[in-house]
Amino acid sequence: RNMLYYNIPGRGKIEIENVVMDYNGTIAVDGKIVEGVKGLIQKLKDCVNVYILTADTYGTARNECKDLGVNVMTFPNENAGIYKKEIVRKLGGNKTLCIGNGYNDIPMFKESILTIAVIEGEGACSKLILNADIVTKSIIDAIELILNENRMKATLRN
Repeated sequence: RNMLYYNIPGRGKIEIENVVMDYNGTIAVDGKIVEGVKGLIQKLKDCVNVYILTADTYGTARNECKDLGVNVMTFPNENAGIYKKEIVRKLGGNKTLCIGNGYNDIPMFKESILTIAVIEGEGACSKLILNADIVTKSIIDAIELILNENRMKATLRN
């Protein structure tokens, strides 16, 4: 089965089986997937299971993601953080990397082994950044980092 492995000096070996991404603000801005992201998600899903989580505020997520062949999971707007956390818990937080930008991503960040806060057009919640292992200036940078073990080592080593 597909996995990504990172051997982080001072932290040991991390195995990632799932990558969970928030939709709005993380891989999409104003309901549209950021340009260049679809191709990177295609690369990523060759290595891991990819899940896109959304309350679908703009009603565009399913359509935007239809060609990606990844798991799109929707949930009610209320208590979004709880839904996201439960999804990560069911997948196994010890083998799941999460990417997000908002306050309601904090619970899933606390549940997962590796986390990346992304600062796109909608910005990022400062409290989420404090709960993230890594902060990137774009979703493109985040996915490229996930796909590059040497970058990951350089960022996370003790």
